[in-house]
Amino acid sequence: MAMLKGTEIVTAAQMRAMESAAMASGAVTGLALMTRAGKAVAGQIRLRWPRPGRVAVLCGPGANGGDGYVVARLLAQAGWAVRVLGDAPRPGSDAATARAQWQGAVQPLTLAALQGGPVPHLCVDAIFGTGLTRPTDGEIAALLRHLGEQRRCPVVAVDAPSGLCLDSGTLLGQPRGALPPGALRAALTVGFDSPKPGHLLEMGPMICGTLVIADIGLAPWRGVAASALTALWPSFGAAVPSGGKWLRKEAQAQGHKFTHGAALIVAGGPAAGGAARLAARAALRVGAGLVTIGAPPEALADHALPPDALMRRALADGTDLARALEDRRPMALCLGPGCGVARAADLLPTAISARRPLVLDADALTALSQGTHPALHHLCVLTPHGGEFARLVPDLAEALRDPGDPPVLSRVEAARQAAGRLGAVLVLKGPDTVIAAPDGRAAIHSDAAIPWLATAGSGDVLAGLITGLLARGLSGFDAACLGVSLHAAAARRHGPGLIADDLVEALPATIAAWPA
Repeated sequence: MAMLKGTEIVTAAQMRAMESAAMASGAVTGLALMTRAGKAVAGQIRLRWPRPGRVAVLCGPGANGGDGYVVARLLAQAGWAVRVLGDAPRPGSDAATARAQWQGAVQPLTLAALQGGPVPHLCVDAIFGTGLTRPTDGEIAALLRHLGEQRRCPVVAVDAPSGLCLDSGTLLGQPRGALPPGALRAALTVGFDSPKPGHLLEMGPMICGTLVIADIGLAPWRGVAASALTALWPSFGAAVPSGGKWLRKEAQAQGHKFTHGAALIVAGGPAAGGAARLAARAALRVGAGLVTIGAPPEALADHALPPDALMRRALADGTDLARALEDRRPMALCLGPGCGVARAADLLPTAISARRPLVLDADALTALSQGTHPALHHLCVLTPHGGEFARLVPDLAEALRDPGDPPVLSRVEAARQAAGRLGAVLVLKGPDTVIAAPDGRAAIHSDAAIPWLATAGSGDVLAGLITGLLARGLSGFDAACLGVSLHAAAARRHGPGLIADDLVEALPATIAAWPA
């Protein structure tokens, strides 16, 4: 099993910088890039809708509209009945040249014009793309609302469905986190060169439909937009940033259980051990060589059930935990799942001061937010959901709720700032999970397509996966990225009806199928 290099994500500004550098080099013109983009969209349409029909191509006044005119020309050549609705581009621009190359009529970009012709089999949204920073209004807003409310005609978006902020994933002019009735939802979105944050964050996955990233020849200029943000692509099984590797048992034929690292999962009191057992089983399945559940003496009997591969140890207080962490062999610690806030607060100083690889989840995050504690370190991984994030960094959580257009803060920047402030790797969980490191690296895993993952105990399994990977020697950032990817892949493999126990049982087949 291998860790694949993450797909680089670029912001709208970085994309413009790449395009400018490419054109400034003299190797390519803006019109050539526009033609390549339109050709990529037309090709994807012909691939998915091989029988030509009626298509309405909606072209805005900028470069996105220029892409649309290229799409219209190429679909017409392929036998489609094409109707173009467009706003006049700036004279002398590449978009104006692309419009001039379209030999057909151009109707006004209005709802009345769209409704005044034959009902199309397909619509192409080339109104606004990467650079949009303000809400749509007037005729354009009415047109987009109509496309969202009608269900007969699929929409293909060029760059992004118009109205989506590609830096944050929010719908400009709409309350954050809400998908209004009638919002435009594309069947297919074709982006160019690299995914943008908004394709994968917040509303992006819900309204982009199938996302295809087309190569338009900008790879030689990616260096001008050096990005510390990557995408963990579910469709590829996994992709995580380089720098770590899967520690295969076959590669360590002379090893034993300690060469694969030990994991210690702290459990809570009587009748509260289920979360810790889920985490411990996940750590075992992901390959930690020795996994121990540390429970209060009075709760040890709760952990007498299988799997027998789990070790059990009495951990009454911080003194017992310090004694357990004196072991010089590689060991990662997980504190929080089912632990109880009071017990987590008692053990937290010892856990942090040991400077071992450490996952803080659930009750440990609440304890962390409530009292004083030693400074976190680069071996720590925090896994908050939205509520826990708000307790840890209330000002950043409040900024995330800001309805500005575009928003003051994206989930990526909020996670980055929190990781830098806390001095630890942070996994901001959600359907668009963001992993951020204190040095500014970040990754997005968008799993909106697997809503059944939102089930009780799934977070405990994730905490155990990351702990097991830390035990095996991965860095905090790589362990978090791979853990999130494995977690989602196991859920996808199982399908609807999943409970947290199923995640653990799906791991062997998921790992066996991982790209080599």
